[in-house]
Amino acid sequence: MLDELLELQTQLSYQEDTIAQLNDVVTRQQKDIERLTEAFAQLKKQFENMAAEQLESQEELPPPHY
Repeated sequence: MLDELLELQTQLSYQEDTIAQLNDVVTRQQKDIERLTEAFAQLKKQFENMAAEQLESQEELPPPHY
């Protein structure tokens, strides 16, 4: 009976350690997702600004003569 209790305590200890490691990984991944989401939003704004500038510059050009 004592051996079984010791075995269960050992398993519980390993499980708690595994859960803590998994929590660290999930926390890190969430931070990465937030950082990438912010970077994507910035790139999207830059692209939209570039597209708008391109459109404006095309409107300013005289039509081509054939």
